[in-house]
Amino acid sequence: MLRPFALAAALCLVGPAFAQQPPIPLRAVGHFSQNTKQIEIEKAFYAALPSETGMNLAITFNPMDQIGLQAADALRHLRSGAFDVMAVLIGQVARDEPFFDGMDIIGVSTNVSDLRQAVAAGRDAVDKRLQERFNAKVMAIWPFGPQYFFCNTPTPIKSIGDLKALKVRSYTPSMTALLQHVGAIPVTLQFSEVYPALQRGVVACGVTSAVSAYAGNWGEVTNSVFPLSVAGGVQGHFMSLAAWRRFTPEQQAALTKAYQKLEQQFWDFAEVNDGQSLACLAGKAECAGRKFTSTISAVPAEDDAKVREAVGSVVLPSFRDSCNRVWAECTQVWNATIGKARGYSIQ
Repeated sequence: MLRPFALAAALCLVGPAFAQQPPIPLRAVGHFSQNTKQIEIEKAFYAALPSETGMNLAITFNPMDQIGLQAADALRHLRSGAFDVMAVLIGQVARDEPFFDGMDIIGVSTNVSDLRQAVAAGRDAVDKRLQERFNAKVMAIWPFGPQYFFCNTPTPIKSIGDLKALKVRSYTPSMTALLQHVGAIPVTLQFSEVYPALQRGVVACGVTSAVSAYAGNWGEVTNSVFPLSVAGGVQGHFMSLAAWRRFTPEQQAALTKAYQKLEQQFWDFAEVNDGQSLACLAGKAECAGRKFTSTISAVPAEDDAKVREAVGSVVLPSFRDSCNRVWAECTQVWNATIGKARGYSIQ
């Protein structure tokens, strides 16, 4: 078994009163280890959390793949109490709670500004649903960044129509609906599985952010980028209520403030690093890191229109049907929160 990253609070203690407090355990699970930049941010955050909050915290931290966890099981682990706080890939837990996918429905919020509106509008409803069904609460919600198509094909992908009959990695139900609508063959894979799938030809394309594709070295197994943004890759950091209740109200306030800073850091990182990562994937001179040789195609104006059409004709109806089967109030709540903020209404 791999040993956990132990972030010993003893290294962060300040003052004798702090040292006399009994340590409070916090078992934290982070993102996939291939997301190196996000993992660095998470590790630094948890290392500084004791001094940031003034608490004696006994923290253990592991990337989820290094302890054999599946991203889709995160809500179940939180509900069972197996872990105290987890990084959660929102789209991949939609099988257990389709409403959460509503924050980042494919085609609804395709840039950072629009996504901020959607997340702000839906945050309280998501938190309430999370507490009621999974005995956990929202600590942070943030995006990986615009979600593009990264492909290993004989010729570069230059339009959404070029995806027809190709196997394309999907990670949310609404993305699957869009891919099927344009004639692609969706294949559900978690991030750690995509590199080898692209390498072996199991899929022709994968959808993720430029930041993740670059950090995950997808440039080694792809030759083109089609930068049609279809979503924002929303993620969360959720804490079990059992862990939350270990803390006093003052400590909870300190934790909330710390996670708010982490959330803003991730939003800033996604916004700033999108262009830098694309430059490196294309091997441009302004890239300061490792350079790849992908062709980045221009997105035809009509493709944006095709995505908007798909939102109304297949994506929102698919979300409605799957979500209402689990929660009768889903459409009503979505329309009043995220839908209202983004100018959509599910009929």
